[in-house]
Amino acid sequence: MEYQRDGDNELALWDAQAWIGKDRNRLWVETEGETDLSSDSGDIENFDVQYSYRFDRFWDIQTGLGAQTTFGPSPNKERYSAIVGLQGLAPYWFEVDTNLRVTDDGDVSYDLEAEYDWLLTQRLILQGRGETLVAFSDVEEWGVGSGINNVGLGLRLRYHFSREFAPYVGVSYTRFLGNTEDLREREGEDVESSSFVAGVRWWF
Repeated sequence: MEYQRDGDNELALWDAQAWIGKDRNRLWVETEGETDLSSDSGDIENFDVQYSYRFDRFWDIQTGLGAQTTFGPSPNKERYSAIVGLQGLAPYWFEVDTNLRVTDDGDVSYDLEAEYDWLLTQRLILQGRGETLVAFSDVEEWGVGSGINNVGLGLRLRYHFSREFAPYVGVSYTRFLGNTEDLREREGEDVESSSFVAGVRWWF
């Protein structure tokens, strides 16, 4: 769970994962989304249910179905997609999560997220994060332009009171690019933002 503040804009975000199964074969569920605290609107960026197979010591291949929806005062939208992805530990200990998605309308996109942890002490950890989205067609209804859509960067400093519980603070930066930048400018929306973030990680 995370709180972000960018000027007068306040957002609540979530990023959750769960799985059942054994090391090699798992049913994997993942969801991400955000809520605008001033308007009670937001979106579920993804709700994915996938079969995950560990084919290597550090890598899983995943395939399944995903959903994306919006909520709030405006008319809600939803779309569904088939997914093929990879998740694992790249050389130099980068955690990588990448997916190829094909929606029910035939729109194709590719997303990539990478994280790296610097252990300052056994309990204090600085995490760097980068993410991007590449779309192969324009989907104006969802504010998506073809090409590289955005680049997101972040730093989060967390303290582990235990292995299962770690609050954190940090900063986040997002820049929209190319056709997506043009779409947002036409709609009067920001094309870049910097935010203070605070949140908590826990697992059980």
